[in-house]
Amino acid sequence: MMNGCIEYYKLVRDRIPEIIEASGKICKTEILPDAEYLKMIDAKLDEELAEYHKDQNIEELADLIEVIYAAAKARGYTLDELERVRAEKAAKRGSFTKKILLKEVQED
Repeated sequence: MMNGCIEYYKLVRDRIPEIIEASGKICKTEILPDAEYLKMIDAKLDEELAEYHKDQNIEELADLIEVIYAAAKARGYTLDELERVRAEKAAKRGSFTKKILLKEVQED
């Protein structure tokens, strides 16, 4: 930190720069090329998951979903495709509502 400047190197939501500037501060940003964006979105998934593990609140779950949506779009999927695949897996294999813990499987 120099002269009241805090350095960040993190992916932020689209409106964060305007929110920072509306508070009277100046920020520097750059638009990432696709390959770097994919790396950063994957890192953001890890960050948001860690925050959820720490706080376990609905806001962190919402942040995690937002980053999952962004990751899907960045990899060329539509949100409809993501939901279709999720629903298909739930129909074939179930979801997690029954709270089942698999303890062991015996082979013949």
